Amino acid sequence: MQTVETLNEGLKRAYTLKITAKDIESRVDAELKRVAPTVKMPGFRPGKVPANLVRKMHGDALMQDALNSSIQQGIQELIAEHKLRPALQPSVSLEEGYELGQDASIKVELEVLPDVPTPAIEGLKLERLTVPVDEAAVQAQLQKFADQQKRWEEAEGRTAETGDLVVMDFVGKVDGVAFDGGTGEDMSVEIGSGRLIPGFEDQVVGVKAGDERQINVNFPADYQAKELAGKAATFDLTIKSVKTAGETKIDDELATSLGLQSLDQLTELLKGQIEQELNGLTRTYMKRKLLDQLAEGHDFEVPPSMVEAEFGQIWQQLEHEATHEEDPAAALAEMESERDDYQKIAERRVRLGLLLSEIGQANGVEVSQQEMNRLIAQAAQQYGPEDRQRFMQYVQQEPMAAAQLRAPLYEDKVVDYLFEKSEITDREVTREELEAAIESDEGFSTGTHSHDHDNHKPKAAKKASSKKAKPSEGDDVEGEAAPATDDATAPTPAEPVKKAATKKAPAKKAEEPAGDEAAAEAPAKKAPAKKKAAAPKEEPEA
Repeated sequence: MQTVETLNEGLKRAYTLKITAKDIESRVDAELKRVAPTVKMPGFRPGKVPANLVRKMHGDALMQDALNSSIQQGIQELIAEHKLRPALQPSVSLEEGYELGQDASIKVELEVLPDVPTPAIEGLKLERLTVPVDEAAVQAQLQKFADQQKRWEEAEGRTAETGDLVVMDFVGKVDGVAFDGGTGEDMSVEIGSGRLIPGFEDQVVGVKAGDERQINVNFPADYQAKELAGKAATFDLTIKSVKTAGETKIDDELATSLGLQSLDQLTELLKGQIEQELNGLTRTYMKRKLLDQLAEGHDFEVPPSMVEAEFGQIWQQLEHEATHEEDPAAALAEMESERDDYQKIAERRVRLGLLLSEIGQANGVEVSQQEMNRLIAQAAQQYGPEDRQRFMQYVQQEPMAAAQLRAPLYEDKVVDYLFEKSEITDREVTREELEAAIESDEGFSTGTHSHDHDNHKPKAAKKASSKKAKPSEGDDVEGEAAPATDDATAPTPAEPVKKAATKKAPAKKAEEPAGDEAAAEAPAKKAPAKKKAAAPKEEPEA
């Protein structure tokens, strides 16, 4: 196999591989010897079919397979020989006009990872903002639990008011004709909850048990059932009962209703949850400041393809967020005006990913096999029992999928290592002060950015949107700081989603709505009799 380098410019490389017809033919011969004993053909005993007949039947397929395996081997040898570290999967193309049986000329194009300078991690200084658990916050959380555990009591003769629960049968109609999923029995509606389409709950105020009432509503233009979106409808209601919320006390009985032993146990659990949440905010702030220091202290060329892949993920999420704004067109226009800012954000993410990878590898940070097994098992829980084993096999066979799971944990371990190396001072603040510090734009005027994208959008983008754009949830920055795999010849996890998706992973099990009423509210589906059926629910915000 002959290799000729045709491009060496910055991080871009291109090569031409020449695979001779003789090499391909030798692979075909080897494959014929392997499969011939298993081929069955009428008139021949098993394993006795002549090789020339097998070639006649399957020659083109065998030659195509031989060509593919030759290309794969050629790329692997190319990477090893030239000591390349591909940033993403190489682009491979066969010369035009190629026909089976000829010499093959293959064009390979790729971008390589840069030589990352030894990261400067000495002299890192961080401030740890801590928030003591406030007793008032614990009591507020207890009250929230109590409010969620409402005990509804029949209120005979009472007319429904905001806050009451009304049980009803209903028939929804458009142009006088009942629509699919618009009929149900014994649906419970808490007036004022805002769970149903605008105007529905308001028109239930004043009803009492035994009443029949027709109400008029308009489905929102973006209603999830497209056949109903934007249409006027009527609902014929038969009121079964009106219930009021009884008092729920914060006592041992509340705790036992939640499956706990006592109010003290519930209080301690809530206190621990709040403490964990506050610790998470503290870590978010420290991690952001750490990444800022790394970003400010290092500047080197990064692979454009990795930047574009990262930018694409950011942009896709922003476009999704824009569709939920009051004026989507204005939000999109605002985004377009700041495209360059988001491009810088993507570049920073990629650079930080390479830096953290270099720091981790230089200092022996590893994700153990036991930790990896735990990650795979946790990820498998999102699938149904019948698909979990298939998912686990998929991850074990696909390095890109495994890298995608591994990246966030690897990054967190590198960050923890850097915390240990940093000089840290503590300062006690209130929760409001900590959240304000996280929200602050100070230090991000140059377009630097950490992964929780809502807090570091360009300033103008905040004006255009009342919601915060989040390319992905949480503080993990697998997009911003996706470390390279241990295998230097493997692509980094910056693009694992697209590549891993070439093989089908098990389909996710559909999430079931929580609670009986939520399960009933799916207007596009016909509800079974005697089950709370499709209520005219407003589409939830994304």
